Amino acid sequence: MALNLLPALHEAGLTGRSGSAFSTGVKLAAALENRAELVVNACDGEIGAAKDAYVIQHHLREVLDGAALTGLTPVTYAAHAGSETEGNLRAAGVPVLPVPARYVASEASALVSLLHGGLARPMTKRRRLVQGGRTPEGKKTRPVLVLNAETLLRIAQIEAFGPAWFRSFGTPEDPGPRLVAVNGAVQAPGVYETETGPSLSHILSLAGGPLPGARALNIGGLGGTWIAASRIPSLHYTAGSLAAAGAAPGPGVLHLLGPSHCPVATVADMLNYAAGESAGQCGPCMFGLPAAAAGFAELAAGTAGPAAHAALQERLGLLAGRGACHFPDGVAAFTASALEVFSAHLQAHAAGYCPGQEEDGQS
Repeated sequence: MALNLLPALHEAGLTGRSGSAFSTGVKLAAALENRAELVVNACDGEIGAAKDAYVIQHHLREVLDGAALTGLTPVTYAAHAGSETEGNLRAAGVPVLPVPARYVASEASALVSLLHGGLARPMTKRRRLVQGGRTPEGKKTRPVLVLNAETLLRIAQIEAFGPAWFRSFGTPEDPGPRLVAVNGAVQAPGVYETETGPSLSHILSLAGGPLPGARALNIGGLGGTWIAASRIPSLHYTAGSLAAAGAAPGPGVLHLLGPSHCPVATVADMLNYAAGESAGQCGPCMFGLPAAAAGFAELAAGTAGPAAHAALQERLGLLAGRGACHFPDGVAAFTASALEVFSAHLQAHAAGYCPGQEEDGQS
């Protein structure tokens, strides 16, 4: 069945729903060639992510079918330990890999390391996971393919309804239905079925639309980008349109920041969280992220010197491409977008006041 499935996946144009946007057919072909086993990532590892839990709760049968269709064995389902998703998977009687509730723990190579008895830390990749590798502790790993839970759902749908049905959604470059978690300052936060192509305003309307006074939209969580609320009407949920704002569809997470939250305080909190999530195995993560978080915190507090902004930008430039995984890269881009989008707010903090508090009547 798996070999018959490959042409359908290629024809459908399915890409991974974890944010990597890489061809699922190509990945599966390599996995079959290397006789890899399958890990289904249902961790919802990004800040604000919720679609994995939604898929397991509402479409578990299709996920199980999709996993069987790949022809890969054994199959293990990864979920954060103690989560409702883990409970739903165990109730279904499938093998579960409990994952620590840490940011980098659900990265694909971290799951492979954990599967092999190592720590849930990203592996330094010199080979593709489907070819095997070594855990951070040096233990040899078997060939493994890691696919997102939604990706398995889409595999089952392609088998059931065909590639033409799948391509009736989305764009020619990025076809198929997809789930997105919309949260923050919207009327009805939740997980919604959509596709690439519609305007961002339409995507937000699925959640009842924005609440009054929205400040900015975060696309992709901590590994994503901030865009000003004023740009939302002009952008579409496509890679090409979002690239104009330095963003990408990513793992399907949209968070609209409302007027009751100071944007730079929100970013400072998120960076403080990021600094504490280091896997402790490379300099950019161990030292670069805490330094970036501290630099932004000074800007947010209005206590930074005149050269602090430029110094932080320079520090961010030293993070990208140097980590054991892409965590520092994502945080650097996230921070750079915040510096741009919230520049006026940061200037106000430097002058000793918060515009948000004045608007909200708090000072």
